[in-house]
Amino acid sequence: MASEELAQKLQRRLQLEESGVVAEGEAEAAKGEAAAGEAEERSCLTASAGAELSAKLCRRQDINEGAAQPRRAAVFNPYTEFKEFSRRQIKDMERMFRLYDSGRDGYIDLMELKLMMEKLGAPQTHLGLKNMIKEVDEDFDGKLSFREFLLIFHKAAAGELEEDSGLLTLAKLSEIDVSIEGVKGAKNFFEAKAQALSSASKFEAEIKAEQDERKREEEERKHRRAAFRELKSAFTQ
Repeated sequence: MASEELAQKLQRRLQLEESGVVAEGEAEAAKGEAAAGEAEERSCLTASAGAELSAKLCRRQDINEGAAQPRRAAVFNPYTEFKEFSRRQIKDMERMFRLYDSGRDGYIDLMELKLMMEKLGAPQTHLGLKNMIKEVDEDFDGKLSFREFLLIFHKAAAGELEEDSGLLTLAKLSEIDVSIEGVKGAKNFFEAKAQALSSASKFEAEIKAEQDERKREEEERKHRRAAFRELKSAFTQ
């Protein structure tokens, strides 16, 4: 509204200047009004930018004080974020997640969770299913991402789920061993640190074991191919 009034005043000033009727005092007054309008608009823009910066600073302060959680990136590494689980455990969970992600969209929605619980022999009501998702639904989209699926087992192992929780039932019936020491067994910081280092060593050992297994299988394939060629040459002689 203020911008329209300013435009009208400027247009009137131009008309008066072109007709040669405007007096010097009136021209100065018009200039003053125009300058005041521009200053007002600049003030509004500055206030808007200040409010945005203030909101960002307030959120940063809340994060530092633990009153808010930082936004997580869409891509995450389960092996580094959920260090309490072994590679084999995470792979088992991923295999189960993909099994019930029938839509192949990277999420388990309400109906897919319903089917999962029925297959596990623990069917849930519609409200029960919604409450299960709500317990770990960090982005409030009404479905489970793989990270939120891992949170189920994290919370189950840490004793953070109620006995009557559908998620605890899911974790117990999934045939995935989530018994861990790093979450519940640490009595103090130093013990927890030692267990974390132990988990890291175990992680590296599992990677090496997988690499050794692949090398062994490759060697066996080479031996089988060599034996087949030898057998073939015997028949062709």
